[in-house]
Amino acid sequence: MARSEDFGNIIVLGAGAIGSYYGALLSRRFSVLLVGREAHVAAIRKRGLLVSGAVEGTFHVEAATELATFPESSLFIITVKAYDLKEAVKATQSIIRDDTTILVLQNGLGNEVIVKSILSPSVQVVRGLTSAGVDYAPGRTSVKLAGETVLPRSPAGERIRDAFVSCGLETRLTDRIDNEVWRKLTMNYVINPLSAILRVPDRDVAADPLRALREGIAAECIAVAAAEGVTLEPTLPAEITKAAVGYTNLSSMCQDILRGSKTEIGFLNGRVVELGRLHRVATPFNEAITGLIRFMEGEK
Repeated sequence: MARSEDFGNIIVLGAGAIGSYYGALLSRRFSVLLVGREAHVAAIRKRGLLVSGAVEGTFHVEAATELATFPESSLFIITVKAYDLKEAVKATQSIIRDDTTILVLQNGLGNEVIVKSILSPSVQVVRGLTSAGVDYAPGRTSVKLAGETVLPRSPAGERIRDAFVSCGLETRLTDRIDNEVWRKLTMNYVINPLSAILRVPDRDVAADPLRALREGIAAECIAVAAAEGVTLEPTLPAEITKAAVGYTNLSSMCQDILRGSKTEIGFLNGRVVELGRLHRVATPFNEAITGLIRFMEGEK
């Protein structure tokens, strides 16, 4: 049963792989609404959300293709693609209550700044990170890795942490969220595009012939982060390789390429290129990767 300090409802906007995974587990204690694509919503309504892998079960959650209202004291988890963020927030701006807490759980730098620039200052906006590895198809999610969620240490972050932990989601608070964002995104900058270009599971990106490429991408990210005032450890490339071995899923970018969908490359490696130009830091590896993915997006 929910407690007085709990969120009244949890709404997940952009319920694809990650959003559906979080929504399923949170439905163990909370009323959850998944807002997603028509085929996914129809399958969930018909037979429930089927979850397999590191988490097993059928979760009967509410699902809709659009959002009409916000209940009191809701947690609003945004997992839409980064390129859809601004329009998604603007579309819900008129119905978001001042007592809503928003968790931005996406790839990309500065996403929470975009949300804050659109909404009332009274709306609490929290940036979160996830290391979960999930694949999905309409009505189904396959959890390859039930990783942790990282949140800033703040009253809102603590409240979300308590809700997540109560539903079995491993969650950690940090006093250095900017550092954590850059660490996590550097991992994405290495794994996501290489997985997409090669069309292989994430773990294959750890192959030794790709070592120089992995290290080149990461080294540029470390240099750009330093120019942004964030210090990343020189051991990070080795940590990324070690972590990649444990990911058996296809990266979200690889899934996008296989579906013929637009990717988030402009908010990942493309953003590193932009910041590199701003700070006069050379980023040839990230520029090449960005160009390759953009070419693949245009394949017919």
